[in-house]
Amino acid sequence: MAVINCPQCNKKISDKAKVCPHCALELEDFDQEKFATMQKINFIKKSQRITTYSFIAMLLFCGGFLYYYSQNVQLGTTEFYISVGAVIIGFFMYIATRIQLILLKRRRK
Repeated sequence: MAVINCPQCNKKISDKAKVCPHCALELEDFDQEKFATMQKINFIKKSQRITTYSFIAMLLFCGGFLYYYSQNVQLGTTEFYISVGAVIIGFFMYIATRIQLILLKRRRK
């Protein structure tokens, strides 16, 4: 008896299991074609989630930057710290999500 990863939830299950105890996926009629399809779907979902986070990071960066320059924010005010914080968080979050996306695509190959 071996331990494998469930194709849908990616949690450890027995290779003899007929149903995944975590996500209730029927494993009896699961062949290589269904497994490949499930992997493609999981890859697309992960890619879309990371892209969404990347978009949120870009909005934070641009929003903080535009607010800082459009409102002529003075140094030392709360608005200054919020806008600069949004720019910094957005920038690093964007870089992190791009790295995650590159690593995800490399792992797929």
